[in-house]
Amino acid sequence: MLCAYETARDYRGCVLGFRWRSSGAMRGLDAVNGPTLTIEGRDALGAVRSWYVRLWNFAVGLPDDAVVRLDFDALTDGFAPGGAGVFAGDVDRMFLSLTGTGFTGTDAPLAVAEQGIVHVEDIVCNGPGSVLAIGDVMVPPHALRMAGGYDDSYHLTPERLLRNAVALGYRGWFNHYAGMSHWFPLAWDAGAGKYIAQGGIAAPAAAWHADFAARCTALGFTLILSLSYELFDAHAPETWKQRDAAGNPALTGWVPPSTLLSPANADAMAWLRGAALDFAALAVAAGQDVHLQIGEPWWWTGFGAARPACFYDDAATAAYFSETGLAIPAMLADARDVPDGDQALYLDWLGMKLAASTLALRDAVRAAHPGATVYLLFYAPQVLDPAAPHLAAVNMPGGWAAPAFDVLQLEDYDFVIAGDAGASRRAAAAVTDALGYPVADQHYFSGFVLEAADSHLWAAIDNAVATARGRRVAQVFVWAAPQVMRDGYTHFGSGPSENGPSGNGPSGNGQEDAVQPFHDVRFPLAVGLGAAVAPGFSTIVATTASGFEQRNSQWAEARLEFDAGLGVRSEADLAEVIAFFRARRGRAAAFRFRDPSDWSSAGMTGAPGAGDQALGIGDGVTTRFALVKRYGEGADAQMRRITRPEAGAVRVALDGVETVTGWTVADGGWVEFEVVPGVGVAVSAGYLFDVPVRFAEDRLEMSLATFAAGEVPNVPLVEVREG
Repeated sequence: MLCAYETARDYRGCVLGFRWRSSGAMRGLDAVNGPTLTIEGRDALGAVRSWYVRLWNFAVGLPDDAVVRLDFDALTDGFAPGGAGVFAGDVDRMFLSLTGTGFTGTDAPLAVAEQGIVHVEDIVCNGPGSVLAIGDVMVPPHALRMAGGYDDSYHLTPERLLRNAVALGYRGWFNHYAGMSHWFPLAWDAGAGKYIAQGGIAAPAAAWHADFAARCTALGFTLILSLSYELFDAHAPETWKQRDAAGNPALTGWVPPSTLLSPANADAMAWLRGAALDFAALAVAAGQDVHLQIGEPWWWTGFGAARPACFYDDAATAAYFSETGLAIPAMLADARDVPDGDQALYLDWLGMKLAASTLALRDAVRAAHPGATVYLLFYAPQVLDPAAPHLAAVNMPGGWAAPAFDVLQLEDYDFVIAGDAGASRRAAAAVTDALGYPVADQHYFSGFVLEAADSHLWAAIDNAVATARGRRVAQVFVWAAPQVMRDGYTHFGSGPSENGPSGNGPSGNGQEDAVQPFHDVRFPLAVGLGAAVAPGFSTIVATTASGFEQRNSQWAEARLEFDAGLGVRSEADLAEVIAFFRARRGRAAAFRFRDPSDWSSAGMTGAPGAGDQALGIGDGVTTRFALVKRYGEGADAQMRRITRPEAGAVRVALDGVETVTGWTVADGGWVEFEVVPGVGVAVSAGYLFDVPVRFAEDRLEMSLATFAAGEVPNVPLVEVREG
C-alpha cells in the first residue's frame, strides 16, 4: 500500500501516443481482427460495458510500423472509422488484444506454434489525468528477504516489482519461483485434446526473466531461481502425473488444480532438468551466480478427510519391479494407513527414488555451473503428520541429509496461520535432527495470506519471522510479494550490518542487528532490591473555559521507572553497577530487573500457583498463550503482558489441574502447548518475573569520594515495552 498507484478512472481530456512496431507472426494494424484496445468500464449513465477500439483507425504509418495517437475524447468503437463514441469518464481497465497470422476465427488450435513480437515505444501521455500519484515511501532496509513467483507477477514489469521490494526495505536476496504455469512453451496434443508443456522457456517468459535477473544484478539482489515438482494439471502429460491406487492423478487444492510430477518418470525429470539448465543460463547471462531452489519435492498425499496416497503411477510401479524384482504390495488407499512389512519396503524405495531425482537435478546444474548453489525447499506440514509418521520415509529421505544440498529451506505456513507455534517449533527441530543441516545453513520461509479478508494473519507471520531470526537461521523470507503488496504488510526490523554469524557466503547471513537489543541478564539483585519504583501513565488533560476537564489516557499500561542508586550500599556495589553499565553500553541494551515491589503472579510478591492468572480459553486451534497479570477487578482491571518470566518458575494448569509436561515457555513470555487445548478448556499460569528495562541515560555519574561522604548515586532505569 505504501507503493500504491492512485486510482483514477476519468481519462477524459487525455491523449495517449506511442510507436507501434510488430514482426513475426503478429497481425498488422490494418488486418481484420488486428490489434485492438479493449476498454472496460461504465458509460455516461453508469451501465457496465466494454468498447473495442481498432488501433489502425488512429494510426499513421505502415501496418507494422506506425505512430498511434489515441485522444480519449474522440475515440470510436468498432471496426470502421466513425463508429459510436467511447465514454472515457469511468474506466476500470484497458488492454491490447493481439492475434497471430494463423488465426481463422474458429475455435480450434493452431496447426503449428507461432511467434510474434510487438514493440510499444516512445509512449507519451498528456492531459489533466495523465499523471498518477504513486506512493514514494522508503522503508529503512531490514533483514527480511522477499520471495515471489512468476505465476503471480508475469503481468507486472520486473522494474515495478523490484521497485516495490526496494521501497519496502527488502535487500540482498530475492527468491523467485518460476511457477507451475505461464513460463513454458505449449504444443497441441491431438490425442490428449489439450495443450501440453514443452521443453525450454517460452519467449515472453524468457524475455521477462532476463530483464528481471539483470535488474536484480543492478540492485545487488542475489537471485534464487526456483523450480518445483508441481505443474499445472491441464498442461501436464498424463504419463507424468503421480497417481493413487485408483488411478486418479495427484491434484492440489488450487482452482484450477496443479498436479505433481512423478520422480520415477524419466521424461518428466528430464524436462525439469532441462528447465533448470535454461534458467541457470539466463541468470549467468544477467551477471548472476547460479542459485537454484528445488521446490517442495514430494510424493503427494492429498489432504482433507481422505488423504489419497499418490504412490502408484505406472512409471513408479514399473521401476520398482525393474529395480527390485518385487511385485507391488497391496496399495494404500489412504496415506495414513499403517503399512505392513512389504508396504514399508515400497515406501522406503519411494523415498530413495525421490532423493535420487533431486540429486540428479542438483548434479545436472553443478555439471554445467560448477559453482552453483543448490537449495532444497522442505514443506513441513505436508510431510510431518503425527497420524502418519511413516510418511517421513517417503518424503524426508535420508538421501537429503547434509551435505547433499548447500542450504536447507524450511516452509511451514499452514502451522503459522493456524497459530500453531508449537508445531512450527517441533517441525524445525525434527527436520534439523533428521537431515543434519546446521542452523547457519538453513533458510526460513514465512507466510502467506491467500485471501485479502485474512490480512489479520500477518501478525502471526511476523511473529514467525521473529522466531526464525531468534533461531539464527541464515536468511528469512516472506512469501509472497503479491500478498505483501496487496495487504500492505510492512516489516520494521533491524537494519544490515556486516557481522552475520556465518559470513557473507551463499548460506551466510551477512547481516545482523547492529546492537543486540536485549541482554538476558539481571541487574545486580542485591542492589535492585533497594531501588525506588515509580509507575507512571501518560494522560493529556484539557481544561475547558468553564472549568470542566477532558482526559485522554495514552497508555493502556503503566510504564515503570526505577532509581537503583538507593540500593548501592558499598563500594563493591558501586563497582558492580559501573561494570554492568559498561557491559550494556549505556542505553544500547535492555536487561532484566527484579521490581522489589512486584515480581510474582500471586499478589505482588507471593509464591506463585498454577491457577494465579487466567491466560485464555481453548478454541481447539490455538497452542500459544501469552503470560499476563491483572491488576484490579472487573471492567476496570488492567492487564499487563509479562514478557520476561523467570526460567523454571512458570507453572501451568488446564481447567484448574496443574500439568508439568506437554508445554514450554517461549521467548517473549508465551506458553506453547504440544497438544492443542480443547475447546472451552481454561488455561492459567503462575510465575515469577522480571521487568525489561534499560538505563535511562548514556552517562552514569558516580564518585567514590561523594559516595564516601554519604551522597546517594543516581542510577535511573526505565521500563522497555515488549510485544
